[in-house]
Amino acid sequence: MRSSIRGAGAAAAATALVVVVGGSWVGYQQLAGSSCSGEIQLGVAAAPEVAPAVEAAATQWVADGAAVGGTCIKVNVTASEPVEVAAAVASKHGASLAGVGQASGTAVTPDVWIPDSSTWLLRLKSGGATAFAPGNGASIARSPVVVAMPQPVAATKFGWPDKKLTWNDMLRAVRSDKPLRAGIVEPTQDAAGLSGLLSLTAAASGGGGDAQQATTAALRALATGRSALRQDLLARFPRSNDPTSIASALGAAALSEEDVIAYNNTKPPIPLAALYLEPSPMPLDYPYAVLPGIDQTKASAAKVLFELLTTQGFKNRLAVQSLRAPDGNWGDGFKAPQGAPSPAGGGTAVPPAGGTAAGGLDPVAIDRAVSGWSIATQSGRMLCVIDVSGSMKAPVPSANNASREQVTVAAASRGLNLFDDSWSIGLWTFSTELVGSRDWREIEPINPLSGNRGKLEQGLAGIRPSSGDTGLYDTMLAAYKTVQDGWEPGRVNSVVLFTDGKNEDKNGISQSALINRLKQLNDPERPVQVVVIGIGSEVSKTELQSITNVTGGGAFVTEDPSKIGDIFLKAIALRPNAPR
Repeated sequence: MRSSIRGAGAAAAATALVVVVGGSWVGYQQLAGSSCSGEIQLGVAAAPEVAPAVEAAATQWVADGAAVGGTCIKVNVTASEPVEVAAAVASKHGASLAGVGQASGTAVTPDVWIPDSSTWLLRLKSGGATAFAPGNGASIARSPVVVAMPQPVAATKFGWPDKKLTWNDMLRAVRSDKPLRAGIVEPTQDAAGLSGLLSLTAAASGGGGDAQQATTAALRALATGRSALRQDLLARFPRSNDPTSIASALGAAALSEEDVIAYNNTKPPIPLAALYLEPSPMPLDYPYAVLPGIDQTKASAAKVLFELLTTQGFKNRLAVQSLRAPDGNWGDGFKAPQGAPSPAGGGTAVPPAGGTAAGGLDPVAIDRAVSGWSIATQSGRMLCVIDVSGSMKAPVPSANNASREQVTVAAASRGLNLFDDSWSIGLWTFSTELVGSRDWREIEPINPLSGNRGKLEQGLAGIRPSSGDTGLYDTMLAAYKTVQDGWEPGRVNSVVLFTDGKNEDKNGISQSALINRLKQLNDPERPVQVVVIGIGSEVSKTELQSITNVTGGGAFVTEDPSKIGDIFLKAIALRPNAPR
């Protein structure tokens, strides 16, 4: 989340009266008049650091007497944390964002949203907001993501500002015998943190050897220095020139260029260096998103307001806020940090003319990074339940004809490597009449991974499909009761079940009886989250959702079993969060 070091002006809501043509749009330069009547309110939520520039542009528009068609538009520009707006939009559109949590009861979605990064828009779309299709989406500002480091540390250890550095250099520093004290703002809630995470994990996964092990080690190294709030992270940088203080303070963190400039403007005892590492991380790009559902008059007003934000005058207003224009150049008065690349340089990608800010981002890579971080940095208690019915023998063409069972076990094995020893995990398999008349078999009980990891790996390696059918309902009820009976406070207690079919146990509990029993067992004081991952075309998502609607959690279905690895990670990452 953004820090408050920019002053009260950046944190306060700003309001201006502006006027727009009703119906057709014309450039703002042509909108002139002495008076207007009526009022339509256009709500704009902007990231705190760009909000003053947006408010100033709207205020100037009013001062110039902007009016047309006799209709007044009141533009309420509010400085809003992107994660807060994302939570509200997700709630409205039925999306789930790992690490974001629920929207506050008073949260209202704006007409126009200017978050600090297009990653928010992509995460909402991939998180289940299928009807979320904001208009425009073009970038109105830019701030490169850098590694912020106390200047004495940057100079002595990394040769700043003369030496060119890479993310591999940073990875080695974080994972050395005497590791650099690195920090990060929660990347599930902070776009600059997410950008740094993507770059560091890309370096880890591309370094050869056991890429997953290297990536997980990098995540855990960062997790030791994470902060929920940006201002808390900034407060951990050295506060005196004493060498002991410098050595024990925070040594590096992924921040925006604007953050570094704002921090140094406070005249701290140890200024921060901005290291522009290669390959250049994803910058903050401030997309102008017109949210769906607004009426035509508001849409026209939003279009005119956007035109205001593409002028040279607005570029200069951005410079006052230590922000660059979308193409990477900067306006009058911008004071670049020492060592900054030339305007539009530094390898920062410039979006093509007419394109959207999100054009070059990879939603799959973003989902993997967010999910991997959430799993590697949280602690939980989980029972993994895997279908071994006869249909799991079916080959998967997209996975070199490996069976559904093999693909499922491989996904579970990869996920196991992400969990640290603070997790407690158990393993069951199920079919029909797997143990006498019982549909499930316990491979390993739920125990801490610190003493259970090897047994779980062996148990997974030994899983084979049976010749039975799918005893889904009896197994689900037994698994839920088992997790609830051993429920532990302060952790996410969950059941994760993989299946490729519908319930086929004619001698077992019915769907209605299962739902009623789960409702009876449901205890707000001992919540159990249920995640069901359906594989193949025979699965009924409606059937699965009837279960998770009662328990909490979610049902995820893919007809391509080769995709369950990513689905598994994404599902596990959706731990419940306290409301905002």
